[in-house]
Amino acid sequence: MRIRTGIILFILIALVGNAGPSMAQSARDLFFEGNDYMKEGNLEEAKAAYLESIALNPKIPMVHFNLGLVYKKMRDYPAAAGSLEEVLKLDPNHLDARVTIGNVYNYMEEWSKAISHLNFVVHRRPNDPEAHGNLGWALLNYNEGPPFKYLVIVNLAKAVELFDQQGMSGPAEATRKTLEDALEKFGKDYQDRFGSKQP
Repeated sequence: MRIRTGIILFILIALVGNAGPSMAQSARDLFFEGNDYMKEGNLEEAKAAYLESIALNPKIPMVHFNLGLVYKKMRDYPAAAGSLEEVLKLDPNHLDARVTIGNVYNYMEEWSKAISHLNFVVHRRPNDPEAHGNLGWALLNYNEGPPFKYLVIVNLAKAVELFDQQGMSGPAEATRKTLEDALEKFGKDYQDRFGSKQP
């Protein structure tokens, strides 16, 4: 009887032991599952899949990046910023993460942080309209020192030009309106100097 019980226990242990690794989802599988959920708009499920993936392997920047995008879509900006900062710890030159975190910090009205990330991008990827537009917006709202009027105008104008070139009429119009508001705020000198040069 003891031998039979021992054999049954051995078989059960072997089955349970073998089932774990072969049946468990890998970090990669969970990442792709999260991507599918995100495409379908199932943000809670996407978040759960990405968090499970990170629990299995926390060193993949793209998983943290996509989790940051999910949090951004959910308007949980502090969580989005946290995920995107994790990306940058793993890959400081991840320019898409820097553009996205700059946008997130703009939503949080953390202008200095936004400026730092977006400035990094426009000097390395000068034809990124989203980076220029977000940088212009952050500089326009920055209030911890003298205003960056010239840089506001230059970045917003560049964003409009690039959005137009890429056929992105919606973002171009929204940024053009921000540029017009900035010129009005900065007064006649800036209107005379830059108003006629608007894209």
